[in-house]
Amino acid sequence: MRSRTEIMMQIIFWASGIAIILFLVGILFTLLSNSLPALSEVGLLNFFRPGLWRPGAFGEPTYSINNFIIGTFMVTVGALAFAVPLGVAAAAYLSEIASPWERELFKPIVEVLAGIPSVVLGFIGLVILAPILANLFNIPSGINALNGAILVGIMALPTIITLAEDAITAVPKEYRHASLALGGTRWQTIWKVTVPAAFSGITAAAMLGMGRAIGETMTVLMVTGNMIARPSSFLDSTRTLSANIAIDIGDVVSNSVHFHALFFVGLVLFVITFIVNLLADILIQRKPEVNK
Repeated sequence: MRSRTEIMMQIIFWASGIAIILFLVGILFTLLSNSLPALSEVGLLNFFRPGLWRPGAFGEPTYSINNFIIGTFMVTVGALAFAVPLGVAAAAYLSEIASPWERELFKPIVEVLAGIPSVVLGFIGLVILAPILANLFNIPSGINALNGAILVGIMALPTIITLAEDAITAVPKEYRHASLALGGTRWQTIWKVTVPAAFSGITAAAMLGMGRAIGETMTVLMVTGNMIARPSSFLDSTRTLSANIAIDIGDVVSNSVHFHALFFVGLVLFVITFIVNLLADILIQRKPEVNK
């Protein structure tokens, strides 16, 4: 017979799982119910048509979020382009090359990096990174999508490094031994055997890092410029979905069309993040099959 402690822990774990599901459903219901007035007034397609976000414009207001979606994915893709190669390389080093004392030294550094407040990184982007980018690319201002992508990439690094290291460590040692026995060097074993064998786990780490980057608010609010116009390159100012909510929510009139339109922006962001995390979870579930 199971002890009372085991039964109690089972109940606690079960209740925690149900609570998480209820929280998720509650968030979705709140966003969806508050988005319906804007959808009935503006129309679903009008949110995604090319145009500008001008809820307070004279004449007929416009609520296009097309430019914000483009800005969000520009910052996210740029962050992944910066963070994934660096994160995978760091994970491979910690898992395959670093000595125990080096691992003990660098792991806390990665954890500390995850704990840096986003407003601090935003301030660094304003006073340090922005002038560097302006001088490097000979542009008037370094407050642009590239600045935001670099900083968000730094924020995503701890997630990518930690999960990618776990995926690489989970690769059976027999793979490494077989490669070395066939004459492969240590470098060839890492990049042609170990890392490809952990590909699904590394991909999941990148996607979870992407989920972290998509929802970032304070840093991109401070360093991307927040222009509502369509960006044409990473050197242009842009605004993300999350930054748009943060900018407008303080001045919006409660229960207005503008108010409910911001909930729809949040709903779009929620759906994008949910899909990314769902795909990452599917890849994580596949990881034991790849590394079998």
